Amino acid sequence: MKKILSRLFRSHSLNAIVSGVKDGSLNTMLDDWKWIFSYSGHFKILIIIYTILGLSSSTLGLVSAIASKFLVDVIIGHKADQLWLAALIMVGSALVSLFFSNLNIWISEKLHVEMMNAIRADAFDSIMDAGWQSLNHYAGGDILNRFHGDVDAVAENAVSWLPNLIISVYTFIATFIVIWHYSPVMSLIALSSGPFLLLSGRFLLRKQREYRQKMMEASSSLYAFESESLNNLDTVKSFGIMNIFQIQLREIQEEYKRITMAWNMFRIKTNVFMALISMVVEFLAYGYALFLMWGGRITYGTMTLFLQQRSSLSGAFRGVVSVLPAFVSGSVSAHRVRELMSLPKENKAEEIPEGFEDGSLRAVFDKVSFSYENSSNPVLIDSDFEALPGQITAFVGPSGEGKTTAIRLLLGMIEPENGECYFETPDGVRRKAAVQTRSLISYVPQGNTLLSGSIERNLRLAKPDATEEEIKAALEAACAWDFVSEMPAGLNSDIYEGGKGLSEGQAQRIAIARAILRGAPVLLMDEATSALDVETERKLLRSILKKSDKQTIIITTHRPTVLSMCDRVYRVVDGKITRLGEEEIETIVRNF
Repeated sequence: MKKILSRLFRSHSLNAIVSGVKDGSLNTMLDDWKWIFSYSGHFKILIIIYTILGLSSSTLGLVSAIASKFLVDVIIGHKADQLWLAALIMVGSALVSLFFSNLNIWISEKLHVEMMNAIRADAFDSIMDAGWQSLNHYAGGDILNRFHGDVDAVAENAVSWLPNLIISVYTFIATFIVIWHYSPVMSLIALSSGPFLLLSGRFLLRKQREYRQKMMEASSSLYAFESESLNNLDTVKSFGIMNIFQIQLREIQEEYKRITMAWNMFRIKTNVFMALISMVVEFLAYGYALFLMWGGRITYGTMTLFLQQRSSLSGAFRGVVSVLPAFVSGSVSAHRVRELMSLPKENKAEEIPEGFEDGSLRAVFDKVSFSYENSSNPVLIDSDFEALPGQITAFVGPSGEGKTTAIRLLLGMIEPENGECYFETPDGVRRKAAVQTRSLISYVPQGNTLLSGSIERNLRLAKPDATEEEIKAALEAACAWDFVSEMPAGLNSDIYEGGKGLSEGQAQRIAIARAILRGAPVLLMDEATSALDVETERKLLRSILKKSDKQTIIITTHRPTVLSMCDRVYRVVDGKITRLGEEEIETIVRNF
């Protein structure tokens, strides 16, 4: 008997739970579900209402079925005095059950959306607060997949798993008791498809998981290819290789179709198999019901009740059996979301003193060393650097030698392994570069960093309460007002994601204007003038200095043409930051 039960209740999900007990991962699953319930707990009143309505709907469905049985018997027996009562009970309970079930659909969707929004908002906050290096362990597509697919699955389980388990168990027990009341043998026949479902569950769930995994991988490949192709459309067009990408897309689509259709065929075969089992059980139940009717042991109404509730019992049994897969899949999705939400946060330093943001600041590296995770080659070694207010300080050097790393250190996105990176006021007050000190910095990163929307919206990201005069002054300082004012809608002109609709030089000048509008003591520009001609670049830098003689300006550049304007120039090469002398700067400019 023990072996039979073991085989009956063996399934992929149950094996996962049994294995979890052995290797300790069950505790992780339970922790994942505690986390899920921590969200559902905020909506416990609605979930209780959902459960009560589900139980009520199930009960009324049984009442309607029993009333239907009596109605059939009343009509066959010509008992007119009981006809209307039976009909009223049957129709009334069916209508109330219909109302309850649809109300539950509305409650379920409301719970699902609200819980999904709550989890997704928390996950988004965690991503925004995560450390730069820890976040880089995850590909963008993986983060989006967790952020959408897994969060959606978690929200669904948080709403429905426990209520549906309670409702399914109650429906199964209540239906079984009703059938047993009229015929114990019929109840066992109705339940006979259960062992087949359990015996086939392990194989079916394993195959389902395999196909699901392949479909997710194929879908990810398709999404990644489409995203990469569209993001690099200019490059694709410039090389004239559109036809190659078109062919590749169709090949990936064909692979996705092959896997999808294989999964679809497996589902068809599975459905046919289940339908055949159900059909056999239905014929057995029908035959036994006819046998009982032939012997006068049941009425025609009882027979219709048997046949109707047999399918209900089978459905309730499947609902109970599906609890284990839902438990495992729910914990998997929850764990993936929890990984995002448990990413190490950015380190926070001391709060910025009042008035600190308005003063002149010195930016300093003192014996700084740094290397990225999983890299044996240090980017910076025992390096010193100093940038002073009212001056332009430049980083020069080959690409990939550490200029952008130095910018990230100043932004507090990464921390030195050795040494210090800090900002200092004229009276000697220091603050280590960290999350808080970003309020001291106006930053213009490499590439195009404009968002879709109007030019004004992009500028107000830096200073939401800026006046029109301040916006105009910032655009003038960035040599951008002339072309913005000539656009049909001026500041209200829409630009597209990535600054499309503008030239690269125009997009850079608007990004610089945004940084100027912020008005922070330190201005960081990482290759921010690469698309400008030399004359415009010089004019822009002079304009910035004229606007604020206290601002500390730090630039990285490949072009040495503006180095003659810089007060300090540092070369970054072979992991060392070295200050260049005037003769070295002149030599670089002369040889350019």
